[in-house]
Amino acid sequence: MRKVISLFSLLILGIVVGACGGSKNKSSKANFENELELVKAPLFNADSAYHYVNTQVLFGPRVPNTEGHKLCGVYLENKLKEFGATVTTQEVDLIAFDGTVLEAKNIIGAYQPEKKKRVVLFAHWDTRPWSDNDADEKNYNTPVLGANDGASGVGVLLEIARLIQKEQPNLGVDIVFFDAEDYGAPQFYKGPHEEEYWGLGSQYWSRNPHITDYNARFGILLDMVGDKDAQFYYEGYSNEFAKSINKKVWKKAHELGFQHYFIKELGGYITDDHLFVNKIARIPTIDIIHNNIHHTGFAESWHTVNDTMDNIDKNTLQAVGQTVLEVIFNEK
Repeated sequence: MRKVISLFSLLILGIVVGACGGSKNKSSKANFENELELVKAPLFNADSAYHYVNTQVLFGPRVPNTEGHKLCGVYLENKLKEFGATVTTQEVDLIAFDGTVLEAKNIIGAYQPEKKKRVVLFAHWDTRPWSDNDADEKNYNTPVLGANDGASGVGVLLEIARLIQKEQPNLGVDIVFFDAEDYGAPQFYKGPHEEEYWGLGSQYWSRNPHITDYNARFGILLDMVGDKDAQFYYEGYSNEFAKSINKKVWKKAHELGFQHYFIKELGGYITDDHLFVNKIARIPTIDIIHNNIHHTGFAESWHTVNDTMDNIDKNTLQAVGQTVLEVIFNEK
């Protein structure tokens, strides 16, 4: 709730402050100013986020070097511009594990770029070329549609971008859509499996940020944040590199009543874009990712032909989107 302070209250406060001396006076003034700086977080619209997820899926699989990938990239760039962001793109050829040259594009939208105090929000927008976790081997070479694995995180961030355009938080916000996250070696690949095969776009951005000497207080990565009854545990690398941010986000989620989704228990270690942001860019970054350690690990549709809109739940999108909004709007 936005704090409302009447003129009478201000006058009384001025008398009280004036009667106090020394450091106590300065402390009271600072606390009062901090209270005034609070900005009420807008209400996240899950219907809107769902629409953005579905629109991406309508392009088909967004595998680098495909027409659907190119068209979706233009769509995302234009949406960020429509939502008032200062947009930068990084178009670069990245080399996959098997030597394939990927025509990749990282898409960055900046809000209040003049502000030094910043937070950065990430998601990957590409999809996997192989359904290599599918129960049917015949589907292994079928590209993943990626409603949850890719589109859900981007959809949430597009809705956040739309809302930030209308009301700005107290600090600058950057939204980064990474490309070529999901081109890591498939399970059936007979060669070596290295973590560097994943997150090619985030590795590039971490070494070559869109702004020279770019920095942010912290980052939040959204990956697979749309599945029905998703559960988000503290991801291992997140807890290692940015434990305080994990606690901040999960605490806010519980305050909002989303404890069913945000479980205050340690999950597994996941090679994802945040790992490279932490290691290379050295921005403390967490990963909000569906990681149910008591069942399959990831969502059952993960890297299968079943990663479709049928699995996307607006309630999950709401829980994640509102939590992230509350975190960034309460950051001073």
